[in-house]
Amino acid sequence: MAEGEITNNSSKEGVNENKNNKSCINGTDKTSEKKASMKDPETFCCLLQPGNADSSPDYIGIRRFLLARKAESSSYRRLDWRCNGKGYVAYRNYMRRPRKWEKLQTPSRPSTPGNSGPWNSRSGSFSHLFDAESWNSSKDQRSGSVASTNRSSSLSDSDRPRQRGVEPAYSFVGMHCIFDQCKAAVLKFGHMSSDLLAYGASDGTLVVCSVSDPPSVLKQLNGHSKDVTDFDFSSNNQYIASSSKDKTVRVWELSKGLCIRIIYGVSPQLCIRFHPVNNNFLSVGNAKKEITVFNFSTGRIITKSNFDSEVTSMDHDHTGLLIFCGDAQGCIYTASMESRTGALSRSHRYKSGNKLKCPVATVQYRSFSLMTKGPVLLSCTQDGSLSFFSINLESQGYLTLRCSLKLTSRIHTIRASFCPLLSLDKGEYIVAGSEDTHVNFYDLTRPKHTCVNKLQGHGFPVIGVAWNHGENLLASSDLYGVVIVWKRAKTK
Repeated sequence: MAEGEITNNSSKEGVNENKNNKSCINGTDKTSEKKASMKDPETFCCLLQPGNADSSPDYIGIRRFLLARKAESSSYRRLDWRCNGKGYVAYRNYMRRPRKWEKLQTPSRPSTPGNSGPWNSRSGSFSHLFDAESWNSSKDQRSGSVASTNRSSSLSDSDRPRQRGVEPAYSFVGMHCIFDQCKAAVLKFGHMSSDLLAYGASDGTLVVCSVSDPPSVLKQLNGHSKDVTDFDFSSNNQYIASSSKDKTVRVWELSKGLCIRIIYGVSPQLCIRFHPVNNNFLSVGNAKKEITVFNFSTGRIITKSNFDSEVTSMDHDHTGLLIFCGDAQGCIYTASMESRTGALSRSHRYKSGNKLKCPVATVQYRSFSLMTKGPVLLSCTQDGSLSFFSINLESQGYLTLRCSLKLTSRIHTIRASFCPLLSLDKGEYIVAGSEDTHVNFYDLTRPKHTCVNKLQGHGFPVIGVAWNHGENLLASSDLYGVVIVWKRAKTK
């Protein structure tokens, strides 16, 4: 206070100096408040890291403190890099840049800052530092040089680079665009659409985007008060039906961006599907162990069917006569549906032999498979079990397990999807997210080393994946809310 009084009674220079000091103090306060408001999951992960058994308490405390400071600073740098119009891959490769990189790089084209937009690759000898990584890429991203073909024999088949001239399974040329408007939980492309993408968020928001050049956000649908658990497009992409943990189902008209129907329930609504033939029918699975079929034009309940546990995922067959659904205990059900009246009746149940009962995160139907020469079903549970079933349509959708794959157990609900058919003489591929921040591709026909490719670019666990209708774009979302649209390499 004394210094302040002396400055106020001094000359004009002292007054100006006091004002500058105040502005600096205010700027510092704003910066500290901004940093305090930002929270990064990596900070808590570092704080919770266990120490060695023979470590002293002082060493453990100092180590955790230093790790937390490191995670916090890297979070700010990563955020600044992303706000400048680039992605996580560019940031990671920038951190791994070779020495004297600034002197050797070529000037790049100016980019417009923004949260979403097309991926602009750099030209020059060091352009590989900004390319999206693919596991079987011929470039070594860490060293910036061509990868050597002589690797240790301890590596698996999927770790070894493929020979030149042989096209790897599902190779990608890079990132097409990035969206990060909200914390995406589930994402999906429109029916028979290659550029219409939507994703639901944990804050109740439903975002509809266009991935055509230039990528843009078309609509942001606000109405749910809790997590959007699932949504589905109508067959003509005119409507979107969404389910939420706030116990409501909402039907949106895309052209106007308005909610035209709200259906209230008594329990969280977990999954939802339009009928593929009669779009007036809307099937909803909820936490009350039932599937309810609504007439979305009137909002009235047509029928209900009870199950043994919470219905967590579902999908229709292409005719609309069968519904396949999974519950919170890891069971897969087949239910018959009357397409005229909407009447629903259970027909079969497949019960997994695993002692640990985990919710089914994905149930996806496909009308044809190379392995079975007929319709198949894919299921993915939270403990990392991928199951591949053949479907007998003559026996009301009876399921026969053809093969299964055990992945690493997950904490989060991570979804999987069928991959497009490469040709009529190649295997059956699955794409799935993972908690190691990668998008993984698996070949179910291989007895060993089933992982054939990886996409690296996310900074947090990847929880959702979806293909577009043209099968040239793959969208993936992570726990932090970043949605990356990957562009697939053209096949000859």
